[in-house]
Amino acid sequence: MPDAPRQAPSALPSTGARVLAFAAICVGGLAGGLIGYAFVDLQVSGDSAVPAAIGGLLGAVLAAAGVAVIAVLVLRAMGEWRAIQLPDRPGADG
Repeated sequence: MPDAPRQAPSALPSTGARVLAFAAICVGGLAGGLIGYAFVDLQVSGDSAVPAAIGGLLGAVLAAAGVAVIAVLVLRAMGEWRAIQLPDRPGADG
């Protein structure tokens, strides 16, 4: 009976973790955009569509970048935790 083909070990986090990280980045960007829009809209009197839109865009980009940094750190920590749990895995030195 032939052995089942073995897959090469991967350092990638699980698909669920990556999807959750992507969703967190999207939600963070959306929340940052809303906060930026509302913050500029409250500060400017009169027609404030363009400044509010710029504030919303800037808030969205900054919030998404901040959440992305945290998500990458969490995904890397998950990979290191897996390496600690499975020390005989190739490529796991520590």
